[in-house]
Amino acid sequence: MDKILHSGKYIFPLSFLLYVGLHLGKPDVGASFVPDYIPFPYFWNYFTLVCILLFIVSAVIGKYDKLAYSAMALYTLLMAVLVHLPRAMGHELGTETMTADLAREQELEMVNFFRNVMVTGALLAFAKFVAKDKRVIG
Repeated sequence: MDKILHSGKYIFPLSFLLYVGLHLGKPDVGASFVPDYIPFPYFWNYFTLVCILLFIVSAVIGKYDKLAYSAMALYTLLMAVLVHLPRAMGHELGTETMTADLAREQELEMVNFFRNVMVTGALLAFAKFVAKDKRVIG
């Protein structure tokens, strides 16, 4: 049972490969999440992809992993507050006329907000209790 529980150390960061695939395979979708007031949405899509890859590598090999978990927690929290919450409230979705599709989109953004908050908590817990390399963040 202990080996199964220990596998979570690898399963959790490797699950972020799904986001790498989304950012790489559907750059239009990733770029669409960049708020209108931030220029160069495709740059931010690919920059995010590189950052997520660096996080995964760091977490799996255990080098600078506490820094990586903490930085990824900050990223997911910022995404929740700066992207998903405003969109859940109808900003940047074109809420001039409320339709069933728009209501569904707002509902999905609220789910994204809650998911990001939960993932932020998990990343912070991993930074505190799983990460071993404390060179940058003691």
